[in-house]
Amino acid sequence: MNHSEQPTVTAHSAPDLDPLDRPGVPQEQDPPAPLGNAHWIRPDQQRSEAQPVIGHGRPLTPVYSVENPPRALSGLIRRAAYRVPDYRVRRWVMLMLADRIDVLESNPVRLLRGAALLSVLGLGVFGARKLLRS
Repeated sequence: MNHSEQPTVTAHSAPDLDPLDRPGVPQEQDPPAPLGNAHWIRPDQQRSEAQPVIGHGRPLTPVYSVENPPRALSGLIRRAAYRVPDYRVRRWVMLMLADRIDVLESNPVRLLRGAALLSVLGLGVFGARKLLRS
């Protein structure tokens, strides 16, 4: 196909060719304006007793969740991770570790089952080493 030839246009192949043919054009506003009955451009700052965990130097968003605050060991790791700058790999590894620990903390049956399995394996290895030495 030469550059001078126009491509074949079907009803659905080039929706941006003519703005009047776009189904969303009547709803779009230029420049964008707030919709609905919102009396604010930015929501008021949320207030709560629980302190959210955010990174150093980052502004707190107007609305945030403290429904599930960090707890126990995973919370300590998460708070320590947010003191590390974003560009450090250590921060992201610590956050992933905190997520994995949080899964174990939230499901104690799984934690106990894993601990029991590790103790059985440890006893088995200990017993096998003892048998091999004799």
